[in-house]
Amino acid sequence: MKKILGASIGSCIHTAGVLNFLNLAEKLGFKTIYLGGAISIKELIEAIIETNPEIVAISYRLGREPLRNLLSDLEKELKSKNLMENRIFLFGGTKETGEVAREFSYIYKVFDGSEEIEDVIDFLKEIQGEIIDKKDKRTFPQTLKERINWKSPFPLFRHHIGLPSLDETIKEIEKLADSGLLDIISIAPDQNTQSYFFEPEKMDPKQDGAGGVPLRKKEDFIRLYNATRRGNFPLLRCYSGTKNLIEFSKLLKETINNAWSAIPLTWYSDLDKRSDRELLSAIKENMEGIKWNAENGIPVEINESHQWELRNAHDAIGVATCYIASLVAKKLGVKEYVAQYMLNTPPNISPKMDIAKALAKIELVESLHDEDFVSYRMIRTGLLSFPADPYSAMGQLVSSMFYGAYLKPHIIHVVSYSEAMYPARSKEIIESVKMVKRAYILASSGLPDFSSDPEILKRKEELKEEALIILDAIKNLAKSEDDFLSPENIYNAIKCGILDAPMLKGFSVARGEVKTFVINGANYCVDERGKILKEKERIERLI
Repeated sequence: MKKILGASIGSCIHTAGVLNFLNLAEKLGFKTIYLGGAISIKELIEAIIETNPEIVAISYRLGREPLRNLLSDLEKELKSKNLMENRIFLFGGTKETGEVAREFSYIYKVFDGSEEIEDVIDFLKEIQGEIIDKKDKRTFPQTLKERINWKSPFPLFRHHIGLPSLDETIKEIEKLADSGLLDIISIAPDQNTQSYFFEPEKMDPKQDGAGGVPLRKKEDFIRLYNATRRGNFPLLRCYSGTKNLIEFSKLLKETINNAWSAIPLTWYSDLDKRSDRELLSAIKENMEGIKWNAENGIPVEINESHQWELRNAHDAIGVATCYIASLVAKKLGVKEYVAQYMLNTPPNISPKMDIAKALAKIELVESLHDEDFVSYRMIRTGLLSFPADPYSAMGQLVSSMFYGAYLKPHIIHVVSYSEAMYPARSKEIIESVKMVKRAYILASSGLPDFSSDPEILKRKEELKEEALIILDAIKNLAKSEDDFLSPENIYNAIKCGILDAPMLKGFSVARGEVKTFVINGANYCVDERGKILKEKERIERLI
């Protein structure tokens, strides 16, 4: 294990930079030794002799000439005591002091505050011997599992893009790849693509570009993939179609090396009107699509829980459907499961209750882990929580991802602050990712243990219990032992109202009869008088 000795030298007491650097290094497996601020050259030399580090990281921010004198004195002392050989010296400071540090040949690397965190991580991995050539695409893993392991202990960053013009989308993807900020780019196709790529005669030309990029032939997908073969060679993935799911999955595998497939269990049907598929047949086709991806080694995300919550389903249904989706994935043979935890949904849920709900979901999902099934945690800001003011939206994005970092995500799905106003381009995406990365770095330096908060703990356990009541009710509908693998059983759970949401009333095959209300920061099912209705009583009323 390589050792890094860090200190702010001379009269400089500014230690935040060197401490952040040492914290990053420690997470990557280095042993770190921190001397503190205002360390004299004599004290630094003594510490080098005593600890014999392979790397010495020094910091100074107070001006050019004082630094020049300090670095000259340090160089003389190092040479006189033969302490330079087989040792790397790093400097961190401002742009002004960084220019001075670059004048000294014994300083191997200068950080002046303009670097992205990826630059620092890449450098640390480089001196660990993990990176041979940063410009070689082979150093950027091209499967989800490999990329997660390579970036660990830091999360992957993802954003979506889909502009009304294919050429414009390609240009923006090239900018994103060149930035090196994103590990995953998600393609958002327009609704014509998602619904009728394999039935182009049904497309409405007046709707071209609605909701995303118009993709009309296989070569369009290949062009998108080629646009990512630069910069940090990000993984590419695409929203699934809303029908012909297996054909769409094959297309994505062949053209963009789809990082993972995102398929719902019940949605894209006459449940939400995003497809003309009847609910029962949609559930069957969705399951077939999930199974095909599993058989072909493609990780799977099942977009289920947050779809219910976006329709204002109460928290217990959100937790139950999150577990059902992961259980279905496992039973259908999925080895790597992407579990998305959408925060701020509904928008007026409190951070405390948001964390409690996410922890309940995580505990149930990860209870399924074994040697054949693993889930990756992915967090994101709830789209409906964004105000239509750019600065307020920035605050929403940063605050939610700050406390969401407590969940130790493998992937952070950044949603641009502009999404409530207009589709994000590379400018807004890069700005949003930088904001979230800064929030994550601050949070990772130390957050309170939210899980020990009595209110959070109580709500988490309550939600797990309520979710299990919902699961048992659905099992009791089963006419066979398949329970959650039976499309008919899931269908019946919706038709009879066990799974329900208020915003489905009047246009969906779901009942839409359940009433919900946020009380003390949590979203509950309530009765006609607004009183909290427990799941046992709610389901008994249905029966």
